[in-house]
Amino acid sequence: MDTSSSSSASAAAPSAVTFYDFLDRMRNPASLDLVRSIKSFIVSFSFNNANPENDGKRVQEFFTTMESAIKDHPLWANATIEAIESAMEGLEKYVMTKLFSRTFASTSEDVKIDQEISEKICLLQTFLRPEHLDIPTFLQNEASWLLAEKELQKINALKAPREKVLCIMNCCRIINNLLLNASISENVELGGADDFLPVLIYIIIKANPPQLHSNIKFIQLYRRQAMLVSEAAYYFTNLVSAKTFILDLNAKSLSMEETEFEKSMQAARLANKVTLIEESTTSNGIKTLGEQGHPERHDVTRIEASAMSNDRKSLEEQRRVGPSQRIYGNNTITSGELQTPKISGGGYGYPFMEAEASQLTTGDVEKLLSVYKDVVRKYTNLCRAVRHVSVPMTVAPIPHFEGNNSSFKQPATKTSASTDSKREE
Repeated sequence: MDTSSSSSASAAAPSAVTFYDFLDRMRNPASLDLVRSIKSFIVSFSFNNANPENDGKRVQEFFTTMESAIKDHPLWANATIEAIESAMEGLEKYVMTKLFSRTFASTSEDVKIDQEISEKICLLQTFLRPEHLDIPTFLQNEASWLLAEKELQKINALKAPREKVLCIMNCCRIINNLLLNASISENVELGGADDFLPVLIYIIIKANPPQLHSNIKFIQLYRRQAMLVSEAAYYFTNLVSAKTFILDLNAKSLSMEETEFEKSMQAARLANKVTLIEESTTSNGIKTLGEQGHPERHDVTRIEASAMSNDRKSLEEQRRVGPSQRIYGNNTITSGELQTPKISGGGYGYPFMEAEASQLTTGDVEKLLSVYKDVVRKYTNLCRAVRHVSVPMTVAPIPHFEGNNSSFKQPATKTSASTDSKREE
């Protein structure tokens, strides 16, 4: 039986029952005074500016006050300790769900740290291996690790502090079970923090849970302090330690040479910059021919009013210079500029076309920038060519692209445009 799945299911069921039982009691007319107190707190809290430390104290004080009120309330007369605790869990979930947008990642500093951790984890994901954290081979269980990752990745989709803590506990229980099974099969003593923490760190790096810092801070401030004890406190403390370790991680933190670490980080940064450049150019409308589909089908026939007055002059000039060299606007474009580099030596003219991120080095930056500029220049010339060819005039077709075996078709001219051309001749 999958103990991780059963623990997750058993934890979720009481949570749902607790919350809906709380809501049912709050609908009772006898609970009107409690309802007013809760709504009054939510409204007054929402109108104040965010101050995480003070906000946390206010919420904790409110929970303490409400716990006393619930214990003394007729609806919970002669209630057991478990019933009171269930009511408090329901109250915490209700209040913090209502205040979530006001309390979660409420400062720019929190957002900055979240981004810093996420970006660093993205870099580490490209080269970090279990061996770098001294994780023994018999603990490298991909199936268990994947389950732990999935549990941890759920944390950002939940709003109640208790539910976030349960995600952490489920993740850590899977790791703990892995250590227990390995200690039995390998006949070694495991289970201490020295064995547990490296595995947790590696799982966090693999999972890269969104807004890790803000989730941890949210739990620290708004989970009822009386509930962050025992097993929950132990696992949560380990998560905080793992986050701090990742944030401060350097070559000395790993079983890795400093030069190798710096080289790997630099290569990861370079690959990340290339990705950002690609995303930036795409978002600004600069796309490859494959992404554009058939350019002649797009709305490229729109041109500025000022260009229309020069069309006749441009046509005469293009007839004069011949098909191998055309003048578009103020730019002379040769057929060579619109063609892909010829294949030589079994490879394309762009050396990084088939390269992997891990293969890039610091010395490739200058070459990569040069190739990028060349691509942008040729694309810009191509755009101008397409725009003017799409004008309803008789213009020689653009030369074929050697690499793609494709060409731009001559747009069908309108009758009126053809008539005007004949009159000019």
